[in-house]
Amino acid sequence: MEAIGYTAAQPNLDAVFAALADPTRRAILSRLVDGEASVGEIAAPFEMSQPAVSRHFNVLERAGLIERGIDEQRRPARLSAEKMAPAVQWLEEFRAFWETSFDQLDDILATMKQTTNKEPDHE
Repeated sequence: MEAIGYTAAQPNLDAVFAALADPTRRAILSRLVDGEASVGEIAAPFEMSQPAVSRHFNVLERAGLIERGIDEQRRPARLSAEKMAPAVQWLEEFRAFWETSFDQLDDILATMKQTTNKEPDHE
C-alpha cells in the first residue's frame, strides 16, 4: 500500500534518528568530533560500564555514524558524520516553517510591546 502525498523514506534515516535519540550517543558523537577514541576512553566520563558504552557504539555503528578500526589491542571509533546528511536534509525541509513561525512570534511580541508602551501610567 502506497502512502499518497508522502515522500519516499531516505535509506537509514530511521536508524540515524534512533541513534541520535539517546543523549549518551549524542555525547559520544560530540566527543568523537575531537578525534577517534576507544570504548575505554569514551566510557571514562560516563557512569556506566564499558560494555554499556560498547552497546551504544554498536547502535552508532549500525546507523553508520561511526566507524571502528583495529589498532593493535584497541578498536578506536571515529566519527562518520556524512551519514547524518539525510537527516539534516530532512530537517531542512522544515526551516521555512520554523522561520515563518518565529517571524510571526516576533510580530506578536512587537505589537504587544507597542500596546504596553501606549497605555497611560496610572499614578
